[in-house]
Amino acid sequence: MAGAQRIRPTGPDRKPLPAPGGVRSVMALSARPLWREHLVWVELASLSGVWSKLSKSQAGRPRSVVLIPGFMTGDRHLAIMRRWLEEAGHTTECAGIRFNVDCSEAAVKRLEHRLEDFSAARGQRVVLIGQSRGGLFARVLAVRRPDLVESIVTLGSPHLDPMRVHPAVWLQGAALTLLGSLGVQGVIRHSCRSGECCAGFRRDLRAPFTGDVAFFSVYSRKDGIVDWRACLDDAAESVEIESTHCGMALSLGTYHFLDKLLNPAAAASEAEPTRAATLREAA
Repeated sequence: MAGAQRIRPTGPDRKPLPAPGGVRSVMALSARPLWREHLVWVELASLSGVWSKLSKSQAGRPRSVVLIPGFMTGDRHLAIMRRWLEEAGHTTECAGIRFNVDCSEAAVKRLEHRLEDFSAARGQRVVLIGQSRGGLFARVLAVRRPDLVESIVTLGSPHLDPMRVHPAVWLQGAALTLLGSLGVQGVIRHSCRSGECCAGFRRDLRAPFTGDVAFFSVYSRKDGIVDWRACLDDAAESVEIESTHCGMALSLGTYHFLDKLLNPAAAASEAEPTRAATLREAA
């Protein structure tokens, strides 16, 4: 698969994450090159250059797909992926999130109602694609409602520890938490981290994953926001790509993977001429 490598990391890559907190932990996270996230514009330009080719793949079995944005972003940030999915013949639904900063449990409950309505309207189970925090929501929804979810694809989601993020992002979250704790509606609060309001969310985020829902965790070692090791959920098939964190919904590696996953017949037929040409050259 061009641009993506499906693996289950073993050996050193599967070492437990360092305990959160402490000088060494903060230093290690701070050392990550956050400036690389500006390369998201390069990823967008690269995607534009091959857009027409990507859009040719048509789904053999059209899926129903819900897209869930990441922390401090909204549905509009996944508009390009939504357009690509629809041009490939799939039906999509947005998460109804304008700015993803609400209490996790409250957000997931709203998403569950949306998922129920969408699945009922389409008459089939749904594929969930979630970026970063949105991927955590997707995992919890799959645990709670496997009857509604066919598969989930998470993009740079820190399943093993949601707090394994760059300190600059952690400070933004802390500022929002303070606002929420002071009474601002629709914003995370201190109780979301360890209190009762999100106890169910935290439980289901750690819960064993149901066997009849496929789970793919896409990650990048060049991620400047999330510690990539936190994406290696044992319940998931890990998919490594080269991408920034913010650009995972724009990365060619992501689209090549999704094309193979959602449009396998079309992707295989497009690959045949390439294989034939290779054989001719070899002869």
